[in-house]
Amino acid sequence: MNREELITEISKKAKVSKKDASLILSATIDTIQTSVKKGNKVTLVGFGTFASKKRAARNGRNPQTGKAIKIAAKTVPTFSAGKAFKTLLCK
Repeated sequence: MNREELITEISKKAKVSKKDASLILSATIDTIQTSVKKGNKVTLVGFGTFASKKRAARNGRNPQTGKAIKIAAKTVPTFSAGKAFKTLLCK
């Protein structure tokens, strides 16, 4: 499902226009991204938790040359599925 298909489904289920559904989806995604960027967790009970995680610097290898390289530390987004979501998928 792509973004447009998701907007169509939200529009049908919430009985709002596609324009309103698009605005709601955009606002939701923006709010989640902003909050996680600030270091906060966003928990949607039954669905899951969005958070950020710090990865330490490490050594790796260039797969083409086999040469050792240094991989810098960075912060990455994470998602952990909630119990209800996991149960739905693992029947």
